[in-house]
Amino acid sequence: MEFLKETKDGTLLLVYVQPKAKRNEIEGVDKWRGRLKVKIKAPPVEGKANKELVKFLSKVLGTEVKIIRGEASREKDLLVGLSAEEIKKKLKV
Repeated sequence: MEFLKETKDGTLLLVYVQPKAKRNEIEGVDKWRGRLKVKIKAPPVEGKANKELVKFLSKVLGTEVKIIRGEASREKDLLVGLSAEEIKKKLKV
């Protein structure tokens, strides 16, 4: 899957974030961008959406998630300590 890239440190999860949504949810794969679309309730102010994104995905995946690229962008690269296969199972995509 194009939104998952395995590396020696873990798996890169490429996401597109939509802040100020009604609720936190994973909408599915945005084929045009090649990223997983994630809706987050928090506004993109003072890192609130980033914190909520990390908390939400850590809970869904059951492991630590770190933003490694795209702090100030809607397109973010996250590092997850699971294999691409495990992430796919947990996200059900």
